[in-house]
Amino acid sequence: MTDGEYFETIYRGASRDRYRLGWTKPGPDPMITRWLESTAAPPPSRAMVVACGVGDDAEHLAARGWDVAAFDVSPTAIEWARDRSPHSTVDYSVEDLFALPEKWHRAFDLVVEVWTIQSIQPQQAKEAMSAIAELVADNGTLLVSTLTSSDSGREAGPPWPVDPAALDAFVAAGLTEIRRDEGHTTYRSVGRLEVEFRRV
Repeated sequence: MTDGEYFETIYRGASRDRYRLGWTKPGPDPMITRWLESTAAPPPSRAMVVACGVGDDAEHLAARGWDVAAFDVSPTAIEWARDRSPHSTVDYSVEDLFALPEKWHRAFDLVVEVWTIQSIQPQQAKEAMSAIAELVADNGTLLVSTLTSSDSGREAGPPWPVDPAALDAFVAAGLTEIRRDEGHTTYRSVGRLEVEFRRV
């Protein structure tokens, strides 16, 4: 089963109950709300939400004046996001992270990635980070939130918490790390990491 088939099965099985998904929460990710309220946030322009799920992060950015595109590999997730916000200005689409439209290449001033890398097979993580980095425009910002662990003996995922050092793949893809904030979770040996990158 591919990652796309796996997540489509989960979204279908949730029967429009977001709390059966296992990873959703009400409202936008706190990383996004804090960044928008900080002095680092520029005036609204073009934004992309990677693996947008049911659309909370995308809708929050749109409500703050951003011109938002958002995608997910699951058709059911995208249909659900559209139905939740029938008057939305967000441009939702079904896309594969590893085969994104050429028109998106370095086209977004803000790219948001919340819990996507950890949901992808570890052997594909570096390729995934490179694909996400290529969405970021010159002088644009990438916000990343992921679970992390350096415990190689953890059980198989998903999710597969990412070794913090592995996020250097974003730097190798041409971005500069601006800020890194570490947090804790209720799971043994698993943390949460928020990182801000910029293409300078």
